[in-house]
Amino acid sequence: MLVAVVGPSGAGKDTLMGAARDRLLGDAHFVFARRAITRPAEAGGEDHEAMTPADFAARREAGGFALWWEAHGLSYGIPRAIEAEMAAGRVVIANLSRGVLADADARYQLRVLRITAPLPVLTARLLARGREKAADIEARLAREVTLPAGLDVVTVMNDGPVQAGVEDVLAALSRAAADARPAGRARPAPPG
Repeated sequence: MLVAVVGPSGAGKDTLMGAARDRLLGDAHFVFARRAITRPAEAGGEDHEAMTPADFAARREAGGFALWWEAHGLSYGIPRAIEAEMAAGRVVIANLSRGVLADADARYQLRVLRITAPLPVLTARLLARGREKAADIEARLAREVTLPAGLDVVTVMNDGPVQAGVEDVLAALSRAAADARPAGRARPAPPG
């Protein structure tokens, strides 16, 4: 199963997923996908494979990505190696763009883990970062994108203590592992 982690800026996705990764370290049932991004490694943010745009394009053309997209002037890719992990019965967790969810759902057993928080909490967190002006934050949060219809979505409301959010994420991942189809069982063909 592929668990796609999505949510608005300020929801605490990186915090919760980092803590979940630490707690699941050594558990062979779960694999956290490392994204390839056309952003320098020293730019900060998530641990990613830094790539030049030319190298990214070459890997994409060679079929090296299971999923890829462009956002904010950067290219993002999930390595094709996740398919072997899923075939081996593992749950792969990946931070995905909402724009590729329909494609991911058509190709893989997908569960969406939507991490969010109430608007006032999101606003306060983004203001505390100090990276954007209040008007920019308001515009960013107003762009809330809806998820494609028909997806298997589990929502974690991250509006309390971090540990409570981490426990909710771990519970959602455990349910995903329990619900994953056994390796070798293909996704049912779409109707029609």
